[in-house]
Order: sequence, then C-alpha cells, then structure tokens
Amino acid sequence: MFKWLRQLASPTGGRLSSDAGRGRLLVVRGKYDASQTTHENRRHWANADHLSANAATSAEVRRVLRSRARYEIANNSYAKGIILTLANYVVGTGPRLQMLTDDPDANRLIEKEFSRWAKATGLAHKLRTMRIAQAESGEVFAILATNPRIETRVQLDVKLVEADQVATPVSMLSPRERESVVDGIVLDEFGNPVAYFVLRRHPGDNASWSVGRDEFEPLPAESVIHLFRPERPGQSRGIPEITPSLSLFAMLRRYTLAVLGSAEQAALPSGVIYTDGPADAEAAQVEPMDTVEMDRGTWMTMPSGWKIGQVKAEQPTTVYGDFKHEVINEIARCLNMPFNIAAGNSSGYNYASGRLDHQAFFKAIRIDQVFIGDVVLDRILDAWLNEAVLIEGYLPQSVRTLDAEFPHQWFWDGLEHVDPQKEAAAQATRLQSNTTTLAAEFAKSGLDWENELQQRAREVALMRELGLTPTQTAPTPAAETAPPDAEDEEEADARAA
Repeated sequence: MFKWLRQLASPTGGRLSSDAGRGRLLVVRGKYDASQTTHENRRHWANADHLSANAATSAEVRRVLRSRARYEIANNSYAKGIILTLANYVVGTGPRLQMLTDDPDANRLIEKEFSRWAKATGLAHKLRTMRIAQAESGEVFAILATNPRIETRVQLDVKLVEADQVATPVSMLSPRERESVVDGIVLDEFGNPVAYFVLRRHPGDNASWSVGRDEFEPLPAESVIHLFRPERPGQSRGIPEITPSLSLFAMLRRYTLAVLGSAEQAALPSGVIYTDGPADAEAAQVEPMDTVEMDRGTWMTMPSGWKIGQVKAEQPTTVYGDFKHEVINEIARCLNMPFNIAAGNSSGYNYASGRLDHQAFFKAIRIDQVFIGDVVLDRILDAWLNEAVLIEGYLPQSVRTLDAEFPHQWFWDGLEHVDPQKEAAAQATRLQSNTTTLAAEFAKSGLDWENELQQRAREVALMRELGLTPTQTAPTPAAETAPPDAEDEEEADARAA
C-alpha cells in the first residue's frame, strides 16, 4: 500500500543505478559561487547574519538608522530635495473622495462634508508629513482621536506620532506578556496588532523626565494607524527607506568638501617665491614663509636669485561631475526615482529617454498612492463615517442604514504629460474607439468626471445665455499627426525592445 511512498523517499526515487544496486550510493552535489566563503569575499560578507525580520530591525538598530537618516536629510541638500520631491509626487495637493453608493445626493453630500473636514484638519499636509517620515524613519503612527477644536460637525482628528514614541514598557509587563509584544506593538496569535504602547512625550524631549508607568498610554489597534512597508515576512517595524543610500550621501558630501578644500588651498596664496640656487649660493636673504605685498596692475622685481610662481589648481577635475552623477543615480535607485528628478537636472535627457525613465517612477508613485489609500485613508474614512452617522440629521437616511462597506475610490493629482497636444489626440482616439471612458480619462487627471461634466454644462449654458457660441473642436487623432520627435520615439522603441 505504501510502496509508492517508499519509492518516493528513496534517494534515487525508486530507480536504482547499477552502482547503487551494487551498494554504492551516488550523490549529486551542486553549489552556488555566492555561497562559497573565500579569502576575497570573506570581509565583504562579514556582516551577513541569519536574524529574523524583527531581530534584524531591533529597537537599537532602528534608533541608529533613524538618527543618521534625519541628520543626513537635515544637512544634505540632495537628500532633502529627494525626500520632499517624493512626498510631493505621492500626495500632491491631497486625495479627493468619490463615493459610489446608489444615492447620488448622498454621494455629493458625503464628498462635500469630507472635503470640508479634510481641509479643517489639514489632512493633505499630514499625509505629506507621513510620507516624509516613512522615507526618513521607515514608519509613522497616526492616532484617531476627538478634537473639540475642529470647526466641523465631525470632530475626528489625526494626530501624528513619531516612531520613537512607540516602545515596550518593560517594567509594566511580565516576562510572558513580553513575548507577544514587538517594540511597543501587542500582537495576537495570528500576528495581528491588537494594541500599541505610546509614550505621551517624545523620548528626545529636552525636558528632564524619566519614562515611568504613567508615561505610557496603551491604545487599541482600532485607533492607531501604522504606516510602513514591510520588506520581509513577519516584519513588524519599519526602517528608513533611504537606508541603503546613507553611506552614499556621506560619501558625496565628503568628496564635495575634499574638492572644495583642495581648491581653496590652491587659491589661498597669490604666488610662491622660489629659487633654483643651492642654499649657499649668492642670493638675497628671504625669510621662510615671509609675505611680499603687491599692488594691482603693477610690475615688480624679485630679490636677487628668486623667482615667483603661482600654485596650479588641480581641483575640481573633469571627472568631478561624472562622479556626482553616478552617486546621485545610485542614491535615487532605492526610491525608484530617475536621476533627472533626484538631481533636478534634465540637461542630458531627450524626450524619449525622459519618458522611459519616468515610467518606473510613476508606477511606484501609483503603488504608493494605492498603499496609502488602503492603509491610511480607508481607515480615516471609516472612522469619519462612524462618527458622522451618529450626528442626527447630518447624513441622509439611506446612508445611515447601510451595513456594508461604503463603496468609494480616491482621486490623486494627475501626472502631467510632457506633450499635452499628443496626449489630447491620443485621448480623443481612445474615446472615439470606445477603448476608454470619461471616468477613466478624468481619473488620470485626478478629477471626478461627474463634477467636471456638470461644470462644463453650466459653462456652456452661460455662454449661450451671453450669446457666445462654444466651439467644440476635437484634437486631431494621433494617427494623423507626425510626432515632433520622431527620432526620439524610434530611440525609445529601440531601448524598450
């Protein structure tokens, strides 16, 4: 009955070779070059370990990485610009809500009131701060709480908390309880967060205070939003997204300062007086390191036996710009950001190469926006609706009686095309061939198609009332227009292939 299992478990899968049949077992051994430890690679792999995701991102490791990342961003112009650019691309002017229930009037009311609440609480600004903190510290926490100073009927507020304030109160927990806590996060048996321990004040405050029992505030998971992107299974806390490039930022600053220092040293003396004669030769006596004053625009004579020469500046060399280019390109790669956006310089780009390099970056931006929508915005909307339905007469009855999740979607700022005329022609072609919809085309620009059509209808009606005839001129289809950069398009197709 179990013959097939014994055959499967045998080293040869049930088929014995002639050597194996005679008692000799043939073992096939394979290996990978990267798994071998040699004198050449021993030092390179010296820091490789077998730690788990949570052990590798321990509290002390994350504290050091956060402090160094914050220092570099605060003092490095490229680091600051890259992080700000990333946050501006992802968040932009902020997300916009579109409700998709069967009640159009309720949809418009909820969208209007949520937009008013988002403006009152500065939601877009807080989202940008959260995205910056995610890149700088690896994670950020947001607490959903009631704020009576919010000037809207729904007084929900989003309070941001740095990663340093979420920690484990060792003195408050027994050894058995600590097993289920990962640096301030209480996990259940399935690895789901059930509670968070949050310090009431930042541990880096200048005020002299000690962390005690009263300084920790246990909060349920329902009121805490934890924004971070896990990179390993079982990872509970995040590390800065710029961690792989921290040493490169330091290298870039050191090299720039070294080049500047060398150039300054060469530029400091106006000239150097030297002699070819031996020490006992006939020459005027000149004190070592003495200075000679010179008037501008005049000729001068040197002491007998002495000549004047100027120090030749060797820095910066011709490879200075190339070195910075490669380092910035490597720095931006861990953020899926192309060089021209990271450096703020597109002088070496043409139309086609710019579009190709931006595709991966724009894809990463859309993924980030969906991630923030799922992790942050959906939680905020759910909390806002739960509070709004409790206010008598605030929302329509059709919404108050819904038990299921409210269907909705989030709109973000659209990404502008580098050639608006060509994009408009392509859009017209897609609409004429029924391969797209108005909703999809408006969504690419971060707009609600219903609102835009209603606004356009009001504009057309007013123009007719004033005796103005609107001209509905459709752009020429893309197939009938010659691309302005035909060579660039061919180059792009060749690079893509």
